[in-house]
Amino acid sequence: MTTRKRAHIAMFSIAAHGHVNPSLEVIRELVARGHRVTYAIPPAFEEKVAETGAEPVLYPTTLPGADDDPEAWGDTLIDNIEPFLADAINALPHLRAAYEGDEPDLVLHDITSYPARVLARQWGVPEISLSPNLVAWDGYEEEVAAPLYEPLLATERGQAYYARFTAWLKENGIDQHPDPFVGRPPRSLVLIPKALQPNADRVDERVHTFVGACQGDRAAQGDWERPAGAEKVVLVSLGSSFTKQPAFYRECVKAFGDLPGWHLVLQVGRHVDPAELGDIPANVEVRSWVPQLAILRQADAFVTHAGAGGSQEGLATATPMVAVPQAVDQFGNADMLQALGVARHLPMAEADAESLRAAVLALVDDPEVARRLQEVRAGMAGEGGTAMAADLIQEEIVRAAGDADVKVRR
Repeated sequence: MTTRKRAHIAMFSIAAHGHVNPSLEVIRELVARGHRVTYAIPPAFEEKVAETGAEPVLYPTTLPGADDDPEAWGDTLIDNIEPFLADAINALPHLRAAYEGDEPDLVLHDITSYPARVLARQWGVPEISLSPNLVAWDGYEEEVAAPLYEPLLATERGQAYYARFTAWLKENGIDQHPDPFVGRPPRSLVLIPKALQPNADRVDERVHTFVGACQGDRAAQGDWERPAGAEKVVLVSLGSSFTKQPAFYRECVKAFGDLPGWHLVLQVGRHVDPAELGDIPANVEVRSWVPQLAILRQADAFVTHAGAGGSQEGLATATPMVAVPQAVDQFGNADMLQALGVARHLPMAEADAESLRAAVLALVDDPEVARRLQEVRAGMAGEGGTAMAADLIQEEIVRAAGDADVKVRR
């Protein structure tokens, strides 16, 4: 499919692997189709964005960085949401100035990029959310949001947060409550398999289109070779943010270290010194970072935090999973994976060596788990992925251009 012109598409995101990585293959595809793509991102991700062929548009951020201690995010709901609003207020004038005289034809944005939505409406161009995780369904506000946020609204800090958010929107010409502004985009491409979406039958697919995983070949991340003599391989990774868990990693070493025929790949992140894990058996490989998809293509089991990216990589490679969620949407993802029959949800408090070993061994020996994984993988293959996402974005550009033509003729 082609558009009437080479469009300028602007993507906006934050400096977090789980929010940038899902969009990269879509951006790469749009560039390959001849569009000019700018990508607003803090400097820490400039190189990663530039590799897609997009033009990085840098802005300063007040959010904790991808390599910062995860404790910087706090441990309460208000701790988690306040930084995004503060960052948006800080970033908006920088982004408005960066795009002055170079306004795009269409805005793409991560779910956390509030300035993108403000600017799209001020520029009068279409906005499309690229959601890296679950989206709201009919009834979401009553079933999930209200129980979560009503206690917050009873606090002085919560009331101040909503007052500040509402005032910021009004200052920028938006007369909308913060909750639908954040959670109800006018158009959304969902970059997860539909199998991971709770209450998928109640999602409004006039707004949300599930295009599934847009993973690419990841060759640039490096390869991994299965060690000689390793009959079974288990990968343990808690993603990129909530990795400061030395006690958990010690339990993993106990669970799989010296287990006959098994090789353990243990990703511990940047905040754990391997020395904290004690003696490391010969069949245990400890890394701060690994080429996850390359390993999963050869692995027999995956112990994961059940982030959206890791969950769909496990499904795409048909790898049985033990889900040990750490935060936010990971708990729901863990329940979804277990309900699909491809994983076991093991709460962190119960994730000792004995439980981890038992869960992994049960999964890899269960033919029904293998059957369900193949079934889910086949369903994912039909969702369209990167090409479908790019097609839908181009359709929106064509539609917007057509609307503009009509307005001019009138």
